[in-house]
Amino acid sequence: MQGMSTIKTLANDGNVKDFINNAASGTKRDDSLVLLEMFTKITGEQPKMWGTSIIGFGQYHYKSERSNQEGDWPLIGFSPRKQNLTLYIMPGFGDYTNFLANLGKHKTSKGCLYINKLADVDMTVLGQLIEKSYVDMKKKHNLS
Repeated sequence: MQGMSTIKTLANDGNVKDFINNAASGTKRDDSLVLLEMFTKITGEQPKMWGTSIIGFGQYHYKSERSNQEGDWPLIGFSPRKQNLTLYIMPGFGDYTNFLANLGKHKTSKGCLYINKLADVDMTVLGQLIEKSYVDMKKKHNLS
């Protein structure tokens, strides 16, 4: 398998709540626990640690069109990063501009949504965005 780039971020049996309690404190920890409950309820999936810092829900197998890379990745997930709460919205945001317009204070990059604290955003809109992204990913990858 030479030349194949391997993914370093793999699903593992790390304890999600321990990770949150160790990685974050104060508002960020509280917000992370709220997100944990929200993602679990919306997706119906059990949270799993991916690598050392991502909490993922569900998984799909992908093959990159640009490289030899392939592997498994969560359908949706989040991580309490130092700067912000990072939500991994795998389809990107092309179809979700209406959600973003009503979400409140946030930033985005290709597949990441950055929120400083949950108090900055509309929780109903956030829930709808999480659900739509999750459902879209399941459809895209033919997962029922």
